[in-house]
Amino acid sequence: MKKRYFAIAIFAMIFMSTYNQQSHNTLVVYVDQGEEIINKNIYGHFAEHLGRCIYGGIWVGEDSPIPNTRGIRNDVIEALKEISVPVIRWPGGCFADTYHWKDGIGPKENRPELVNLSWGGVLEDNGFGTHEFLDFCKLIGAEPYLAINVGSGTVQEARDWIAYVNSNKGPMADLRKKNGREEPWHVKFWGIGNESWGCGGNMTAEYYSHQYKQFSTFCPGEFKILSGGMSNDLNWTETIMKNTEKYQHLIQGYSYHYYTICHNWSVKGSATDFDKSEWFSTMKNTWFVDENLNQHCEIMDKYDPEKKVALIADEWGNWFDADPKLNPSALYQQNTLRDAVTAGLYLNIFNNHCDRVKMANIAQTVNVLQSVILTRGDQMVKTPTFYVFKMYKVHQDATLLPIELTSNDYVNGDEKIPSLNVSASRDKEGEIHISIVNLDPDNSQKLSCEIQGHSINNVSGEIITTDEMNAYNDFNMEEKVNINSFSGYKLKNGLLEVSLPAKSIVMLELKE
Repeated sequence: MKKRYFAIAIFAMIFMSTYNQQSHNTLVVYVDQGEEIINKNIYGHFAEHLGRCIYGGIWVGEDSPIPNTRGIRNDVIEALKEISVPVIRWPGGCFADTYHWKDGIGPKENRPELVNLSWGGVLEDNGFGTHEFLDFCKLIGAEPYLAINVGSGTVQEARDWIAYVNSNKGPMADLRKKNGREEPWHVKFWGIGNESWGCGGNMTAEYYSHQYKQFSTFCPGEFKILSGGMSNDLNWTETIMKNTEKYQHLIQGYSYHYYTICHNWSVKGSATDFDKSEWFSTMKNTWFVDENLNQHCEIMDKYDPEKKVALIADEWGNWFDADPKLNPSALYQQNTLRDAVTAGLYLNIFNNHCDRVKMANIAQTVNVLQSVILTRGDQMVKTPTFYVFKMYKVHQDATLLPIELTSNDYVNGDEKIPSLNVSASRDKEGEIHISIVNLDPDNSQKLSCEIQGHSINNVSGEIITTDEMNAYNDFNMEEKVNINSFSGYKLKNGLLEVSLPAKSIVMLELKE
């Protein structure tokens, strides 16, 4: 009998321990205190002349049997419209600092063929140039963001490109009209160089700051973006901000790049064949973005306390080893539930830094790195990351709501990170959206959510999750990862109790 009572006592202790561990996740959302707007451009994308992102991904040519509009794939157009892509950066990336824009205008037969020295030495026929890209942006309803060649270009070349695109009169406007476009496009966003510390010229911060001031002085533009350093190079940010402090009228944005690497740059790990320790490493390294942004923003605040210079996270995402069956320089990788969870984490972090972060561009749109779309011939796949963008588009141009989150730990050996990550917003119609990511691949989480300053009568939800942590969508198979309805919540006496499955992304919509 004593043994029986002892066993019951042990079971009760284990149960209470588990219950307590899973019961102290709390969230307070302050609906009446929101001030900052989540700029829709945080949900931007990036398309580079790399692998099959442009050719075969976006562009197939007017004569292709694949259904297209003026050479641009119809299925890709419709998919990107579905997630309301607000802005796309082009032509790079590293490719931008070898790209001479005049090679990509005029009759196709007159455009020179070149070797893409940035990505694998493949032939570049310049079939997709300025006109084609800006047509693509118009077709999907996105603003263009053009990256200027600083590494191998000249100030005059950059100035001419801006005039070609934006001027009403002059020789460049005449050239544009000759090539079939009467009205200017009025492109707002211009990047002055890319990764100037590396593939953009291996410059020092001191040297590049002078290059930027020179280019920016002679390049008229509404919103010009300066090239940041490596994510861990705080000295680059310090030097640039110090050297340009008196020239902030020339700068509207500061570029920030961060890639989640599971292991290291030499061995990044498989995109689909990974274990739970690699899952944790991916989550932990993505969580670091929050701390890293705080570090860079602290420096920017010192020289720009009024936050006139936006932080532009124009390259971000997971970077794994390329598909071994394909050209490794093409950077083609599959996209699993793990990518979806990190995408939700990234976007929540950017949302919560929207006082300084005004644009972010996932790398990349199609067939490269953490893409939202994969194509093969006339087939197209919407990746798990695609569905996160579709779920999160409700945050675009909504008001960020302050939150207080207390989360259980997600533990791996002697390391730990918070299990939950959250952002919340109120849209123009007054509807509240709370996006919640449970990073833990094994344990569900219970979350008690208090909504202050707002009464709730109606709740609905959506979820992205699967049983397998490496599930992905592929050609010629039924989708495994997409958005489903979610009902794991209870509203009682103004308190919202949510049961979050392991490895899930949940979006709650709250209405009065």
